[in-house]
Amino acid sequence: MKKLVNGPRAVVGEMLEGLVSLSPGQALLEGESVVVRADTPAEVHQREVAIISGGGSGHEPAHAGYVGVGMLHAAVAGDVFTSPSPDAVLAAIRAVSGPAGALLVVKNYTGDRLNFGLAAELARAEGIPTEIVVVADDVSLRDTVEPSRRRGIAGTILVHKVAGAASASGAPLAEVARQAAATAAELGSMGVGLGPCTVPAAGRPGFSLGAEEIELGLGIHGEQGVRRVPLQPADALVDTLLETILEDRRIGSGDRVALLVNGLGGTPPMELAIVTRRALAVLRERGVLVERAWSGSFLTALEMPGCSLTLLKVDDERLRWLDAATAAPAWPGNGRLAPARQRRPVPPAPAPVTATAEQPGMARFKEAVLAVADALDAAESVLTELDSAAGDGDLGISLARGAAALRALPESSWANPLRALMAMGEALRRSVGGSSGPFYATALLRAARHLTDATPDPKAWAGAFLAGVEAVAELGGARPGDRTMLDALQPAADAFARALEAGQSLANAWEACVLAAERGVEATARMKPRLGRASYLGERVLGVPDAGAAAVVVWLKPLFRYVAQ
Repeated sequence: MKKLVNGPRAVVGEMLEGLVSLSPGQALLEGESVVVRADTPAEVHQREVAIISGGGSGHEPAHAGYVGVGMLHAAVAGDVFTSPSPDAVLAAIRAVSGPAGALLVVKNYTGDRLNFGLAAELARAEGIPTEIVVVADDVSLRDTVEPSRRRGIAGTILVHKVAGAASASGAPLAEVARQAAATAAELGSMGVGLGPCTVPAAGRPGFSLGAEEIELGLGIHGEQGVRRVPLQPADALVDTLLETILEDRRIGSGDRVALLVNGLGGTPPMELAIVTRRALAVLRERGVLVERAWSGSFLTALEMPGCSLTLLKVDDERLRWLDAATAAPAWPGNGRLAPARQRRPVPPAPAPVTATAEQPGMARFKEAVLAVADALDAAESVLTELDSAAGDGDLGISLARGAAALRALPESSWANPLRALMAMGEALRRSVGGSSGPFYATALLRAARHLTDATPDPKAWAGAFLAGVEAVAELGGARPGDRTMLDALQPAADAFARALEAGQSLANAWEACVLAAERGVEATARMKPRLGRASYLGERVLGVPDAGAAAVVVWLKPLFRYVAQ
């Protein structure tokens, strides 16, 4: 087990210390795993209806992240995935409630219901009015258990928000409880897990999944789901989750809802955004009016990869509670949506230069460029492997995209060398990702500026080559010896220019150019990188040639038979 913990027994206490230290509006209850609002009045008669929630730890930012003005007054944390004791819950009730009473928001798990329920009885015996609202929003269990026995999952956060806002408005306990219960009754949630999580005390995953398997309808405690199915694209999974929620909650065209896209702890914002995109699209297609939507990790299951979707029916009153201000550190904001498909037009590019007649030799020039494109395609796997050793492994596919863009250039691009180089630079700028696109585009554009519409002679081409290499050095700030593409480019351009100056034939000059580049690539295997991602790895990349330098040789070589004739 690899986790940033000091020991399983210390996890909860040390976590709460860290969370509260970053939240000026919160405080820890001495001797208890309870987070309370720091502004709780000392005089109990001044206290509003206290909203208290909690459960096992491992669901962060729930529940401590929702303690703040306008949401929870206290959160009670048990051990990881373990309900807190009734004594801890009672301590929280005593710490933040008074004659106005307390509302306990409880997720529908046996341990939580028992411990929070017993604490409520003890509080009532002490004269503190106490009510309980149970959240059972997991619709994946619709065919397994009766509605009252469903699990409480991520929709609980929305109940916190409504109850907290109602309390902050000054409403009495009965009204706060009514609003919270009505909200819980209109919730529907369902989750999907792409893998398990590991409870620190257990030290091993709660279940295992094949590489192409996922769990549909799982809870928030690292347990398996309702059924195991093959891995599917994000859109298909969203469709499945939403279909179940919409059917169970009887949500259809014209209904108003709030949407919560919740990560389970191991899902990056990128994937949650993809899920959100599809969920909004499906709901709009069905005529469902999405009034508010949030995407993020709100109630998690440690590091589990996956997500859940929640829909809550809303009306104007419920929207006012959701929109009410809160200082809870984990509340994601107002949830207002941008207009559907909000897009703006791209500013137009300058008008293209009027086409001129094709210069002699440009058909062969185009053939040479297409030969380069073929060579880049053939080298994709080799370049990917080299780049993976010291970078992010995307060079092969990036240059393959560049090759496709070169092939797609219109015939007007091949009128003369100047026009061709500029068009190639534009194509690579748009198609090649990472650093390679800007480097090659800049080199080609700079080289084009050194040519005229007249047919260039070999020395003019050599000057253009050197100018392009200089542009790469300027743009990236590298120099030969830094283990970059310049370690192949610079010696190649220098060798080509020197050979021509010495009166060698064009074929011999290009042969010297390619040989110098190959030697440069070999030398990079012995260089400690100074720039780029490889520099983070230091000596670990020694023995492997630089991928960017190797790519230079890939496209130089096929040019030989066109240059030599």
